Amino acid sequence: MIPLTTTLRINGISSLATGLLLAIFPGVAANISGVTATAPFVAVGLFLVVFASGVLFVAQRPSPSAVKWIIRLDTVWVIGSAVAILFLFPLISGIGTLLIAGVALWVAAMAILQQKGMRSFATA
Repeated sequence: MIPLTTTLRINGISSLATGLLLAIFPGVAANISGVTATAPFVAVGLFLVVFASGVLFVAQRPSPSAVKWIIRLDTVWVIGSAVAILFLFPLISGIGTLLIAGVALWVAAMAILQQKGMRSFATA
């Protein structure tokens, strides 16, 4: 089993990388998604940078309550992605849809691994 701190670090680093890419290159993301608006990509990117900072902070000294919040936020992201795909499907490119779905699957995997890692608190 992957240690909880490792999963949190992977989550934090991948969220930070994605957030920076979206915030710095929103035009590329918009182009790939087949839209012209860049503001939503910047907003999501900035949110991810803040989220990633929190996750990386928690990874240093995980507490059950903090990790549960991260898992909840990851779960909301996955649900939000499904809703976004449902409503944006006719408006965005197929690649954009696949990217949203792919990121949602990655985030779901992080949530599952973090939940499994929470068992270390139960046995400690």
